[in-house]
Amino acid sequence: MTEKKHKNSLSLVHSIKEELKKDKLAMISTIFLVAVFLIVYIYSMFLKQSNYVDVNIMDQYLAPLTNGHLLGTDNGGRDIIMMLMISARNSFNIAFAVTLITLVVGNILGVITGYFGGRFDLIFMRFTDFVMILPSMMIIIVFVTIIPRFNSWSLIGIISIFSWIGTTRLIRARTMTEVNRDYVRASKTSGTSDFKIMFREIWPNLSTLVIAEATLVFAGNIGLETGLSFLGFGLPAGTPSLGTMINEATNPETMTDKPWTWVPATVVILIVVLAIIFIGNALRRVADQRQATRLCGHAQLSRRCP
Repeated sequence: MTEKKHKNSLSLVHSIKEELKKDKLAMISTIFLVAVFLIVYIYSMFLKQSNYVDVNIMDQYLAPLTNGHLLGTDNGGRDIIMMLMISARNSFNIAFAVTLITLVVGNILGVITGYFGGRFDLIFMRFTDFVMILPSMMIIIVFVTIIPRFNSWSLIGIISIFSWIGTTRLIRARTMTEVNRDYVRASKTSGTSDFKIMFREIWPNLSTLVIAEATLVFAGNIGLETGLSFLGFGLPAGTPSLGTMINEATNPETMTDKPWTWVPATVVILIVVLAIIFIGNALRRVADQRQATRLCGHAQLSRRCP
């Protein structure tokens, strides 16, 4: 069993590599995204909190290429590149954390509901339908406003309350398909426990789909955190974020006369999210191809399958 899983993981990596080679845009996006993450996190490691918290009025709103500031300074006299790196790190951290919670909760609930089905699945899915129709953005804003001692962890928890629904429904649908496969029936007949069947046999077959879903969820979480911070309901006051940098555009004077304070953050969000979407589309194609191959194998129709 271990050797089989090892071969499957190698096959998955090989499939992803081949797809990236075919899709040059996805390959370029992957290289770019890795470079951005490395630059942001390595650069941030060498900065002290005082570097981006202290205000220097004398250097307020310096134009790009002035006094050694390549992209200029903001309203606090802080270097735009430095603020961009810190803001990107904070936004990425929130998106990473929410994505991780979303995948863990969504995968567990999706596999369980899809596997057992029946009345439990019916009741649970009606609950998810109810949560989906709620105005989540407005509820998040209310929670942010009323929670005492609000911090980054509070924001992660609040966003995560509503973020698992889509992943759960996706994994549930695919699990319901897997439950009817011969290998699942054989495991049930042999007396294998439900837990082992769900998480040692069914879930590994969904790994490609999970990876593809993770990239798209991550992109969505970046946009959500940025939007909340832009509106003033994201990270706590004084904590840099890409959304708070873009908020500079709400000032008519800053928007027209000092675009260097908000344009760089806008460009970073646009390029990063597009790169993640390109990668996610490539990974989803890999998931579809592997699923089609497995369906052919189970149906013993390999001769008729491409």
